[in-house]
Amino acid sequence: MTDQQSQSSFRSAILTALTALIFGFLGAAIWSLSGLADNRTRTFLIQNPDILPAMATALQTQEASKRLAQAGGAVFEPFEGAVLGNPLGSKTLVEFTDYNCPYCEASLRDVMSLVEDDPELRVIVREYPIFQGSDVASRMALAAALQGKYEAFHKAMFALGPATPQSVEKAAIAVGLDMERAKADAVSDRVTAELAKNTAIARQIGFGGTPAWVTGDTAIEGAAGVERLRDAIANAGPQAES
Repeated sequence: MTDQQSQSSFRSAILTALTALIFGFLGAAIWSLSGLADNRTRTFLIQNPDILPAMATALQTQEASKRLAQAGGAVFEPFEGAVLGNPLGSKTLVEFTDYNCPYCEASLRDVMSLVEDDPELRVIVREYPIFQGSDVASRMALAAALQGKYEAFHKAMFALGPATPQSVEKAAIAVGLDMERAKADAVSDRVTAELAKNTAIARQIGFGGTPAWVTGDTAIEGAAGVERLRDAIANAGPQAES
C-alpha cells in the first residue's frame, strides 16, 4: 500500500470512529451537561459537515502525539552523519523517508528551503525503506553518512532515482564514496540495527507511509508542505540537543 492509500484508509477509519463517537458517547454527554436532545446534535452536524474532517484531523494529531510521547526520545537521536542543516541547531525536524517514494522526493525541496531559511534548524533523517527495492539505497545512504557525505548522497539518490542497485552505485560513485568501505558499512550490523530501529519507532508512532515528520511533540504523516512544516517547527520552539 502506498503512503497516499494508507493515509486515505486511516482518515476513513478515523471519520467512521469519530462519527460513531459523536452520535454515541458524545451525544449522551451533551445531553447530560447541557440538556440538548440527541436529535439537535445530529441536526447541528448535518448542517455543519465540515466540522467532521476538522475534528478527525485534530484527533489524528492528538493520537499521534500520544504515541510519540510513548516512543520516548529515541526519535531525536540521529544516526551519525544522517543530518541535514545545522547538526548543532536548536530546532529539530525529523523526517522518515524512502528513496522510492515520490512524495519524499518532492518534499526534499521543502526541507532544503527550510534549512536555507533557518541556520538553527537541523533535520534528522531517518531511513525508512518501505517501498520495494529501496532498502539498498537506505543502506548506502547510511554508509555515506559514516563518510560524512550523507547530504550529497541523499540529493544524488533522489536525482538519479528510482532506487535500483545500479542507480545506488552510480550515486555513490558520483559523490566520491570509498566504495569498498561503503559496501562493507551498508551491510554492517550497525546499519541493519539503525533500519530496524527506525521501523520500530515509525510503527510505534503510527506512521504507515512516507514522508512522515516529527518536531517537538507533533507528528505529521504525508507530504505536509513547507508552510505547515515551518509552522510546526515554530510552534515546537527551541529543542535540546540530543
